[in-house]
Amino acid sequence: RSRRGGTGNTGSGMDAPSAAGLGGADPQLQRFIEVETQKQRFQQLVHQMTELCWEKCMDKPGPKLDSRAETCFVNCVERFIDTSQFILNRLEQTQKSKSAFSESLSD
Repeated sequence: RSRRGGTGNTGSGMDAPSAAGLGGADPQLQRFIEVETQKQRFQQLVHQMTELCWEKCMDKPGPKLDSRAETCFVNCVERFIDTSQFILNRLEQTQKSKSAFSESLSD
């Protein structure tokens, strides 16, 4: 039932270029690229969540969701969001601690 595939490729080098890599480019262009990159990341998350929850919750597709499948989807989406938020917070904390460590070394 569960298939692990290549669709959850969030760490690929195929992301749009970062605004920081554009040097002295037009600020409006930089902002546009940032927004589009955020949209792309959001779409990747939604795609991952949809695939994961579909695999977990849909035993046999029918004309409408039964209450078990509906409850499963709600729980799956909520846990996916909780997990994603936890990971983002953890990465942010790690980044801040690395930054603080680097600054203390340069003092």
